[in-house]
Order: sequence, then structure tokens, then C-alpha cells
Amino acid sequence: MEAVLALVIGVLAGAAVWLVLRPRTFQVVMGLTLLSYAVNLFIFSVGSLFLDKPPIVRPGVPADLEHYTDPMPQSLVLTAIVIGFATTALFLVVLLASRGLSGNDHVDGSREDP
Repeated sequence: MEAVLALVIGVLAGAAVWLVLRPRTFQVVMGLTLLSYAVNLFIFSVGSLFLDKPPIVRPGVPADLEHYTDPMPQSLVLTAIVIGFATTALFLVVLLASRGLSGNDHVDGSREDP
């Protein structure tokens, strides 16, 4: 399970870096979105990969990560998803305004295709 998750995070991060280095703004925005997904998966996996373990402490059971799932990474990922959605919406609005003002969608402002 850990190897598959690490492979998925690596593929997402690699594809994100490749897209961020592209010349068009929409590809850059999609790359940043994929990068945020990779980071969210990484943070989520740091919490622990236990199935069917509650995040709430019960009486009589020691409060350690052998018996519980850490709820902090889950709350951080949830917050990052909301912030990432708002940031992506802002990026798209800026992208549309830039395209309307300059007439192209290249990151560096050039009109030629590479």
C-alpha cells in the first residue's frame, strides 16, 4: 500500500512539474493544481495508513498512533483543499483577464508557439 501511494504521489508531482514548465498559462494552472493534489496526498499519508481505526480517543485505550489515526493531517488536507479551490478560481480569473488584455495565453507574453 505504501509503495503504491508513494508511486502515485511521485507521478502526480512529476506531471505537475512538467505542466508548470509549459509555456501556456492554463497548463501552468493545471500543473499547480496537480502539485497541490500530490502535496495533499503526501500530508494525508503522513497521518498513518491504518484502516478502521478511529481518530477519537476512547477511555481505556492508550492515546498513541498504534491505536488511533492522527486527525491533524486530515484537517490540514481539508483546509488545503478549500484554499486550493479558491486559489485555482483566482488563477483562472487572472488567466482570463490576461488573455483578454494581451490577446495570448503564454506565460512570458510572447506570441509565437515554441
